[in-house]
Amino acid sequence: MGLFSIVDVNYWAVLVAALVAFVIGGLWYSPVLFGKLWMQLMGITPKMMTEAKKKSMTLSYVLQFIALLVMACVVAHFISLLGLTTLPEILQLVFWSWLGYQATLELSSTLWGCKSWSLFLLNSAHNLVSFVAMGLVFFWML
Repeated sequence: MGLFSIVDVNYWAVLVAALVAFVIGGLWYSPVLFGKLWMQLMGITPKMMTEAKKKSMTLSYVLQFIALLVMACVVAHFISLLGLTTLPEILQLVFWSWLGYQATLELSSTLWGCKSWSLFLLNSAHNLVSFVAMGLVFFWML
């Protein structure tokens, strides 16, 4: 099988995984869970959030969903290319993908962007939960 070979991917699962991750992000960064903490760590005031909402955040939401579709599609391709079928295999894949890509990129952003370690932990935990949720969706929809 070549690098760009067609793989067997359930694109409905990709869509569901992206939707689940999108909902997780919406909840994670809302006042229901960690939104207030995130705003504090980012130095964002309630007034700044109100102003941002007035400017319409539609484009940000659309681009975030597209990014999650890409992420879900890549995970689905890895699962297919590696022939993973069991939950432990899929969870190992999403954990190592999170650690190798998301966590390291978040670390670089923290180091060079002068961000707090608390923000690093909050964002990294969100990314891990999203990756695990995607893995569960793919296992469930295999």
